[in-house]
Amino acid sequence: METVSVPVQFTPNAHKELTRLMSEPGFDTSKFLRIGVKGGGCSGLSYVLGFDDKQESDVVYELDGLTFIMNQSHGLYLMGMQIDWEDGLNARGFSFTNPNASKTCGCGTSFSV
Repeated sequence: METVSVPVQFTPNAHKELTRLMSEPGFDTSKFLRIGVKGGGCSGLSYVLGFDDKQESDVVYELDGLTFIMNQSHGLYLMGMQIDWEDGLNARGFSFTNPNASKTCGCGTSFSV
C-alpha cells in the first residue's frame, strides 16, 4: 500500500464548515471537494476551493474524514498549506496560509512563488 503525504491541512473551523456544506440538503454527492490553483489574480496564481468532478490527473486524499481531490501538479504550490474558516464581523470565508508563497495580494486569494 502506497503512503501519500497529504499536501494541505484544515483547521477545526475549516473542517467544520466544509462538513456543514457537504451535509446541506441538495448537495451533489457525486462531486468532490477540489483544492488547487489556477492562473490569475493580482499576484499570479489564485486558490481553488470548490466542488468538482474528478479528473484523470487528480489524486484523491483523505484527512480527518474529509475526502478531497487535487491535480497532482498543484502539490508543488500547495504543500504545507493550511486552510482556515473565518466567521467574524470583519472577515467571513476561507483563508489560506501557504508557506510556499513568496508574495500574496491584499485580499489573500492570490499569490506568487
